[in-house]
Amino acid sequence: MNKKTIDLNCDLGESFGVYKLGMDEEVMPYITSANIACGWHAGDPLVMNKTVKLAAQHGINCGAHPGYPDLLGFGRRAMKVGLDELKCYLIYQIGALDAFCRASGVKLTHVKPHGSLYLTAVESEETAMAVAEAIGSVGRELIFVTLAGQKGQVMAEAGRRVGLAIAYEAFPDRAYTPEGTLVPRQSPGAVITDPEQVMERAVQIATEGCIEAVNGERIELAAQTLCVHGDNPHAVEMVRTIRRELEQRNIDVRPMHL
Repeated sequence: MNKKTIDLNCDLGESFGVYKLGMDEEVMPYITSANIACGWHAGDPLVMNKTVKLAAQHGINCGAHPGYPDLLGFGRRAMKVGLDELKCYLIYQIGALDAFCRASGVKLTHVKPHGSLYLTAVESEETAMAVAEAIGSVGRELIFVTLAGQKGQVMAEAGRRVGLAIAYEAFPDRAYTPEGTLVPRQSPGAVITDPEQVMERAVQIATEGCIEAVNGERIELAAQTLCVHGDNPHAVEMVRTIRRELEQRNIDVRPMHL
């Protein structure tokens, strides 16, 4: 019987200028993939470079985490952007992080859209296709990180049409609707901050392929990677606890790969 494997990812590199966000150094030892902000919703060139080097030191995957040009809103506000313009936004950001990876002698492995762009791609075939085409134009070997479950099929199908490998992602630190989407952040209980509860949800996803929605219904989520948000105040304890519990259950926690 094959040993179960899963990737543990975190959105990092979100500091910029004199502002420090997240706990990148503390989180890195416990994760296997880093989604690094590319300067438009968060991050800056110095932070991108530092985060890539830190990921390289820990031997974990470096992925681009591009978003809308919305520094004030942290990329979580909806924006109306033409499809050709959106592709250029993404190529610009992915290309920048790829350059920092090359400069540090590591390979860019994956791309995960950020915030509002991610959620728009879940619902919009046109947006999902634009994202996939932008990723493919930078490198067909890049893994496209998409939402796990039935609601993620728009993104996944766009990626497959371009010829990209897909990594389905689930969020143990976020509440889910019965339809399989993330509860909007502004809603009460949308972000789960109790490390024990997040760990239990992560284990359920990894071992049973499902998660409990806000109404108690079980949603199928066949995920290859689990995300814990780096700006969660308990992120370090969460990733440490999740990794320990998964490994105790003989689940191999390792980077996503083709």
